[in-house]
Amino acid sequence: MTSRVIAIDGPSGAGKSSVSKRVGEQLGYLHVDSGALYRIMTWQCLVNGIDTANPDAVAAFAEQVTVDFSPCDGKIAFYVNGVEPGHAIRTPEINKHTSPVATVKAVRDRITEWLRDMTRFGNLIVEGRDITTAVFPESPARFYLVASPEARAERRRLEEVQKGIANQSVEDVKKSLLARDAIDSSRKHAPLRKADGALEIDSTFMTLEEVIQTVINALPADWRTGL
Repeated sequence: MTSRVIAIDGPSGAGKSSVSKRVGEQLGYLHVDSGALYRIMTWQCLVNGIDTANPDAVAAFAEQVTVDFSPCDGKIAFYVNGVEPGHAIRTPEINKHTSPVATVKAVRDRITEWLRDMTRFGNLIVEGRDITTAVFPESPARFYLVASPEARAERRRLEEVQKGIANQSVEDVKKSLLARDAIDSSRKHAPLRKADGALEIDSTFMTLEEVIQTVINALPADWRTGL
């Protein structure tokens, strides 16, 4: 049977991860955080001294990066040299360099290939910024999550506090988010945008449970089970 893919796009802090994880748990779909792959690519660039402002250098290096994938606890886990990166890819430093790395076509092509290959593991719920437009544009279950910049900044700041990596004010987080929005929305290759036919959900004043139920209710009837 062909794997089903629920595709969720949107800017940082809109709730993609929380919603995707919970919908995946309820329906038995494997959660895939595509953003983590761009963070891994960025992390490896920095570790290896690659200038993230040099697209040609990043493109050449991208071909050398190897990531292994395996279903684990309801998600597709990513491993670099046998180790999950964990919070090493969630720091403000990684945040600052991820957008320029993600604009490089060779990086996007490599990661898109990885994501499409993951369908061999079964039904997926994939979150990102070009999942509905470039990676799985044919999926009948496509969503675009948005929220106000203020709500997104508060959520991201809380996330950083919970992970023990917080060192920015809410205002600084907001500036960072808006700067990344501008880069992601204007990049030449697979820019962040709402796909035609995708259901937009503004989560600013919605509870997590309300967003989850909105997604589930909008799925094709026979998709509301992971079986």
